Amino acid sequence: MSSKIHILIIGAGSAGKRHAQNLSSLGCEISAFDPREDRLKEITEKIGCIKTDTDLERLRSEHTFDGAVIASPPIFHIAQAQELAKKGTPVLMEKPLSAHLVDAELLKDINTRILLGYTYRWWKPLIDVKAQLDEHDIGTVRHVRMVMSAHLADWHPWENYKDFFMAKKEMGGGALLDESHFIDLMIWMFGMPKYIFANVETIGNLEINSDDSVDLIARYANGTRVNMHLDLLGRPHEKYIHIVGDGGSIRWSFEPNEVVVHKAGIAEMQTYTSERNDMFKEVAAEFIEMIEHNKHPSCTIADGMRVLEVVEAARKSSQEHKEIILT
Repeated sequence: MSSKIHILIIGAGSAGKRHAQNLSSLGCEISAFDPREDRLKEITEKIGCIKTDTDLERLRSEHTFDGAVIASPPIFHIAQAQELAKKGTPVLMEKPLSAHLVDAELLKDINTRILLGYTYRWWKPLIDVKAQLDEHDIGTVRHVRMVMSAHLADWHPWENYKDFFMAKKEMGGGALLDESHFIDLMIWMFGMPKYIFANVETIGNLEINSDDSVDLIARYANGTRVNMHLDLLGRPHEKYIHIVGDGGSIRWSFEPNEVVVHKAGIAEMQTYTSERNDMFKEVAAEFIEMIEHNKHPSCTIADGMRVLEVVEAARKSSQEHKEIILT
């Protein structure tokens, strides 16, 4: 009998394959579910799965798993997590927690540990930025600009983007939910805001029914203001966070991979050699620790709920054309 950790991958699309490859490289055995045979064939060719199936219940009933990765579209996350909880199976869940806050609330008393994959929390440049903020390195933060702009057709060039769940509102796609990475980073760095004003729209010519453009203003009780822009339209792709404080500023960019700190006319630049997959490897390593040593997850259901509170406030603000107060 194998002593290796056996992981079930639920959803063998791009995210599922990435998690499977990283967990396999760390010594785990992998089985996979996906409704598409072509995806199961591909993941088996890449890493050599123990078992694959297009029937999730059959796979779960016939095998024992030490942990599971939920990498399906957001609309399925809650039901799949509830089923895994019946056996107390630890879960690594792709973000967001769910497509809707009301569904996510069903996980409040769930009997299993869930590590939520807001992977930028494991990205070395942003870990350094968070440490500088915690040390008040630039004084009181007054204003923040966060931008994520990337054309949807470039995400998975091997497939028609209109077939990708991101193009479909009913599957939990769209810029607001998928790029809620930046909402999580905002909360992780600055805490929960008090007021949200947002426009959540579909303005491009992608011919999708999910939102492709989000402009959000978050105001804090202490006066800090965060301006966030997310879109599925931009070329070239752009990701950055610019933080302005009383004592200077911090700017992180994904490309170039660097953090620049400005203080009284003096700029200090830190360039990083980390690659995108490094953050996913760190998540995989933490998930294995969670399984082997009962480690408490560092990104939790509660974190995911807070993100969805902001998401729901943004939706409501956009619909009602007014600022929403978070309680």
